[in-house]
Amino acid sequence: MPRAPAEVSWTIRQGRTFKYVVRPEMLPLVYKPITAITKAAPVSITATGHGLVTGWGAAVTNVAGMNQINAVANSLRESDFRPVSVVDANTITINSIDAAGFSSYVGGGSLVYYTPVPLAGATARLNLRDAVGGALLYEMSTTIGNIVLNDATHTITLTIPAAATAAFTFLSAVGDLEVVYTDGFVDELLRIEVTVVQEVTTTP
Repeated sequence: MPRAPAEVSWTIRQGRTFKYVVRPEMLPLVYKPITAITKAAPVSITATGHGLVTGWGAAVTNVAGMNQINAVANSLRESDFRPVSVVDANTITINSIDAAGFSSYVGGGSLVYYTPVPLAGATARLNLRDAVGGALLYEMSTTIGNIVLNDATHTITLTIPAAATAAFTFLSAVGDLEVVYTDGFVDELLRIEVTVVQEVTTTP
């Protein structure tokens, strides 16, 4: 089941490269049993065959002993999902969590994350316009090449080169990122409001 589109704000600085990475995800949640957690900064978590990739968001629930690391009341909120770094197939670290002062891990718990959306064969598109249904200001797509889909890392990378942002004459825009899957299903991942900050230092 696809998730509702995220509403995001972009600040694009004129004359600078703009890059934004999306990791599309969906229900159901994946639960991987935890077998070890280190009292360290950053925290290191062992969950055999976790299946995560670096940058994906994961949360922790139902850990005994080191309960400071658990989602509050084990009821997951978006803020509980922290970007992970993969050490190996069984171990990840979470850079934003310093567990050095936490209680010792006793046992149990789950590493939880959303199911990654397969991107093989999919395409993506994004138009920036001055208003909904308004004039086209900038076009992005996998065909043009400024949107790149990576099924191995489950990421969509959107890049606006510095030369393009330098030519922007608008100060605001709206857009939405759409992905077209191989079965023809179209999903809206992002609804975007853009602010362009004018460049002060320019190339002579």
